[in-house]
Amino acid sequence: MSFTTILNDEQIDTYTRAGFWVNRTITDHLDDVAAATPDKTAFVDSRRSVTYGGLKQEVDRCALGLLELGVRPGDVVSFQLPNWIEWVVVHYAASRIGAISNPLIPIYREREVGFMVGLAGSKVLVVPDSFRGFDYPAMVDKLRPQWPDLEHVLVVGSSWDEFAATPWEERRDPAELADLRPDPNDVTLLIFTSGTTGEPKGVMHTHNTAIAANNPLPERLGITSDSVIHMASTLAHLTGFLYGARLPVQNGATCVLQDVWDATRFVELVAEHGITYTSAATPFLHDLLSAPNLGEHDLSSLRRFCCMGAPIPRALVREARSKLSGLVVLGGWGQSENALVTLGIPGDPDEKLIDTDGYPWPGMHLRVVDSDGKELPPGTEGRLQVTGPFLFVGYAERLDMTRACFSPTDEGEAGGAAWFDTGDLAVLDADGYLRIAGRTKDVIVRGGENIPVAYVENTLYEHPDIDAVAVVAVPDPRLQERACACVVLKPDSAELDLETMRTFLAEKGVAKQYWPELLEVMSQLPRTPSGKIQKFQLRTQVAPQATEDGP
Repeated sequence: MSFTTILNDEQIDTYTRAGFWVNRTITDHLDDVAAATPDKTAFVDSRRSVTYGGLKQEVDRCALGLLELGVRPGDVVSFQLPNWIEWVVVHYAASRIGAISNPLIPIYREREVGFMVGLAGSKVLVVPDSFRGFDYPAMVDKLRPQWPDLEHVLVVGSSWDEFAATPWEERRDPAELADLRPDPNDVTLLIFTSGTTGEPKGVMHTHNTAIAANNPLPERLGITSDSVIHMASTLAHLTGFLYGARLPVQNGATCVLQDVWDATRFVELVAEHGITYTSAATPFLHDLLSAPNLGEHDLSSLRRFCCMGAPIPRALVREARSKLSGLVVLGGWGQSENALVTLGIPGDPDEKLIDTDGYPWPGMHLRVVDSDGKELPPGTEGRLQVTGPFLFVGYAERLDMTRACFSPTDEGEAGGAAWFDTGDLAVLDADGYLRIAGRTKDVIVRGGENIPVAYVENTLYEHPDIDAVAVVAVPDPRLQERACACVVLKPDSAELDLETMRTFLAEKGVAKQYWPELLEVMSQLPRTPSGKIQKFQLRTQVAPQATEDGP
């Protein structure tokens, strides 16, 4: 399958000459580290560990196996796996032969997976036989008639095990792998982000954009080959993808993976492996500081905790300093479309660390504009636009949507690349630090996870008893936001309770993390004279009730 992108020769020339695009692939890094330190531990998960030499061997064997299955450069390989070493193997093997990796979040169900694999036109899908009690092969069997392009399904725990153990190198010439090294400007990643128009969007990144996004991290955060990196966020999020699956290999470091987040277990892992760095949403930090065994283990190795996806409450920073004196907590902001845009700097004063979302990443340019696209002065709130070497190269099969998100730069500015409208409201202070003020797009951020409001609303509109629905955010002390469904029932309809609504969403195949945690049944929804629902009024109405009900 061939995807159309907006990448052009001017961008390639600009970012290559500037040194941001270094024309390396992730498997180039793997080869280097495996040659230099083959016996060093690369990854540890809940089931096993692997050295760099062993990882390269597994990746190469898997790559040859994919070729045997008919996978070719530009084909899509989808995989819905937990944070296991097999996830890393599949991604690197696909990268090795120029195929496109399409990681799927493990908690996605029929509705999301059916759409994503279908749009991707995936040739191979890899799933676990079971994870957290869910039967993935049964879901795939149900959905497979919708996927005419899908040729092979591999199940970790059954068919994958035989596939991974087969000595494909005895059937195919390993020299094929070197011949298939992709152009670093080819698409290597198709990762879906929550849509605001009722469908997820397939964000495409190249080898160069993905490598470039990680290259400044070592200097700012002190990451070296001696670092031990931890990742509990799913590797199928860009946070997990960049800082869990790839950052360790780009720096020859060791990575400890958690497939199920548990703060008590994390404390044990820090003590056991000497973890130095982790990236996660702010609620993970909250959980760590509340872990019952926090004082029972030596956590002195943990030096950096980067909170992505939600603001860091001031009280939480103070608590971290009190309980883990050697830990530096930093806030960062980015999107699937632009990787990391801003990150705090160790040593920043509190007003920058706590009250902003960090300082621009090297190479990334930011501006705040008014509704007419005119740039606003520092300290003024407006629409946030960004440009730079980490920007995605388009939404898969949505070229018009992609183009609508960009506006041209002024001549000679920011390398001539277009400005991407992030959909966020923001303020840039006089020192260039960013503060996200709100969202122009209708998305709820629950613990760093985007909830696509239109998607949930459209599904609830299918309920036979619901006449009108609006899903709005309510504040939450741990997750920052929770979702509340405000509904009007049809005349003579039976009562609707929260459990019944959730059962309906489950039957529709909606992933559990998208289910509203609150339900308000109303006689009518507040509307403008033109009939548009006034969500700001709903938020005001339901917030007191949400506080009373508690999390």
